[in-house]
Amino acid sequence: MCLLLESIKVENGRPCNLEDHINRMNNSRRLLFGIHEPLILSNQLFDKEIKGVVKCRIVYSDTIHSADSQPYTPRKIKTLYLIEKNDIDYTHKYADRSTFQDLPVHAPDEDFLIVKNGYITDTTFSNIVFFDGNQWVTPSTYLLNGTQRQRLLREGRIVCRDVEVNDLSHFLYARVINAMLDFDSTPFIEISNIRFVQ
Repeated sequence: MCLLLESIKVENGRPCNLEDHINRMNNSRRLLFGIHEPLILSNQLFDKEIKGVVKCRIVYSDTIHSADSQPYTPRKIKTLYLIEKNDIDYTHKYADRSTFQDLPVHAPDEDFLIVKNGYITDTTFSNIVFFDGNQWVTPSTYLLNGTQRQRLLREGRIVCRDVEVNDLSHFLYARVINAMLDFDSTPFIEISNIRFVQ
């Protein structure tokens, strides 16, 4: 039985966007293991005494295997490198991230933007949104349907559509988003800083 991972932002002891995390966990358990009984997350997983932002990392399958919390410092990505991986599958948030381990070495402020069959998907650790001067767009060809991505779509703050590599020139800048990286605070990435691996 494969192990799955859920990363939850906890701010001053309060888990953020918890319902979407629980829904994703239960959907993955149902689709992968045929388990329909919902997983209950105990409040004991989230230390109410910790101030600031921590990352609660839950490893689970049919049941919770482990949970730990660590202080979180966001990565500040300045450059994204386009890399083609047509065979990649990260439909569920697997604890085994070996699918990303064969990528070239990169600096801490760089990451890869995965291209699958000519379409933009995600970075190795986040969804992505692009600004076209009017609205924020997230690719419909995502690898993982992130919880923050789901919430922003539901709230109408971003829209979803296919984004091909050739479409990048139509955008002004991008942002990376995930459970730990808020849409409103993650830095802009200039489109000129999205380039092919040399």
